[in-house]
Amino acid sequence: MKEAVINISRLTQLRVPRPSRQQAQRALIVLAVILLAWGMFYQVGPDEAGLVQRFGRFVRTGGPGLRVKLPAVETVTKIPVQRQLRQQFGFRSDSNGARLSGDYSVESTMLTGDLNVVVVEWIVQYRIADPYAYLFKVRDADRLFSDMTEAVMRQAVGDRTVTEVVTVGRPDIEATVQQQLQAMVDQYQMGLRVQQVVLQDVNPPPPVKPSWDQVNQAQQQRDRLINEARTEYNKVIPLARGQAEQAILSADAYALDRVNRASGDAARFDEQQAAYRKAPEITRRRLYLETMNRVLPRVGGKVIIDKDAKSVVPLLPLDRLTQALAAGKAGGK
Repeated sequence: MKEAVINISRLTQLRVPRPSRQQAQRALIVLAVILLAWGMFYQVGPDEAGLVQRFGRFVRTGGPGLRVKLPAVETVTKIPVQRQLRQQFGFRSDSNGARLSGDYSVESTMLTGDLNVVVVEWIVQYRIADPYAYLFKVRDADRLFSDMTEAVMRQAVGDRTVTEVVTVGRPDIEATVQQQLQAMVDQYQMGLRVQQVVLQDVNPPPPVKPSWDQVNQAQQQRDRLINEARTEYNKVIPLARGQAEQAILSADAYALDRVNRASGDAARFDEQQAAYRKAPEITRRRLYLETMNRVLPRVGGKVIIDKDAKSVVPLLPLDRLTQALAAGKAGGK
């Protein structure tokens, strides 16, 4: 124990050599050089642009790579000019696309033109085209761009009915919002380029969603019945119209035929009457022979009656005999 106390006392009596003034100056110089080199060089990413400010005033823009600036005098602000940026409205999601919990109904609840309420969720994709205008022309450009996007979307939704917003009007809303938003960005000289506006979900508020679904089902059933009725109409009405036109054309043709026949018969009768007046006996006999010529060929059994004889002599059927002989010759071959 005494030896330990003696050793400790000896150690306290030892003196640590102090560094000399030259060594301290060298150390300060080395530290200053390190700090100077640390503040002189900066790295700009491949998708970034470095805006250099000297005492707060913009002096130049540095491209990708290792760059040099004046330490303690110039500062660098890096702007992602080649990166596609996006803002979400009505919802938030992480980098993997999973939705984050939170209430964003204040920015997603909107009023349509027919005084209905809808919940609109959308995404705006944009790019920084002019980093100088983005950084120096406006203050807090991201926040201003978000407010402008929400205002333009509310105006577009307010100009349309709820049916257009939920169903067929979505592409038109996206194109209108993108065009009007780009016009406002150019007007404020924000240095942004709007690339795409995408409507994610457009739904009625949750308390009225069941009733909304029932209305949609009723409208779909109504449209289906209307389409079926139109299909049946297109089948029946053209067919009926065609049949009616065919009947009318047939009646017109029949009437024209009857009139022409009657006119011909009347003209022939006039001619016969004129001929009869000139030669009554000859005309009477000619009419008799013409009538017999038309009637006798259609009589099945032909007989000859001699007015002087008291018997009836049947007419020899020469035509049947000729046919029988021809059939016999054909069978013999």
